[in-house]
Amino acid sequence: MRKLKIYIPGIKFPSISLTGTYCSLNCAHCGKHYLEGMRHVKKANLVDYCRSLEEQGYTGCLLSGGMDKRLKVPLDKYAEEIKQIKRETNLKINAHVGFISEEDLEWIKYVDAVSLDFVGSDDVIKRVYKIDKKVEDYLRIVELLTGAGVKVAPHITIGLDFGKVWWEYDAIDMLLRYPIDVLVLDVLIPTKGTEMEHVKKPGVEESLKVVRYARAKFSGELSIGCMRPLGKWRLDFDRGAILLGVDRITNPPRKIIEWAKEVRDVEILYECCVM
Repeated sequence: MRKLKIYIPGIKFPSISLTGTYCSLNCAHCGKHYLEGMRHVKKANLVDYCRSLEEQGYTGCLLSGGMDKRLKVPLDKYAEEIKQIKRETNLKINAHVGFISEEDLEWIKYVDAVSLDFVGSDDVIKRVYKIDKKVEDYLRIVELLTGAGVKVAPHITIGLDFGKVWWEYDAIDMLLRYPIDVLVLDVLIPTKGTEMEHVKKPGVEESLKVVRYARAKFSGELSIGCMRPLGKWRLDFDRGAILLGVDRITNPPRKIIEWAKEVRDVEILYECCVM
């Protein structure tokens, strides 16, 4: 097996929401909950904030936020700030973008990687995100970014359909057509205060079947992202994913890190798993 890269982003690679807790959507699995845990930075302060991050020893950041009425995370409105950050610091930038268009490539070329939530079912998009988009709209973004030579890391959330696992296999197959270096698998966390609060989380074995399928099909680096249930679930899942040959894993429990060192060659990195 290839070297296992363990990512611990919180220490040197913070997540920043440029919209605070605002999002025009109210997705069934998120309900704006995950924006609350990010650092909130205003446009006027972004460049100075990033300079201070570098001075404190941080290596980069995730620029994210909620979607606006255009169904974009409005990073295009921060284009000049992003260019300035890249000119004046050595920080790496991972951007969470939403439904971008060709004109966005002008500023996207300055970021180091793009994280893109990917859904492989029109029905799931409608019921979970409640937006008038289809799978072909997601594929258009992947095609636009890969065609421009941008490093894009699609994220598939196992169990996104209210805990049911089925469409994820089709999504993996769709993405195989594109020159993608890193594919990220997350797992639904039934989150308090959302429509999915009382949904049963996907089973460990059921989730690992998707990991196994992705590992067999995808020749690039397969990553387990930071969103997945905690506790014994994470212990069992992480152990199984590592044995199945994933290349990257984010925030595994300490005992899994120590165990992994016994079964794989391990490298620990303090940044987002798509970098």
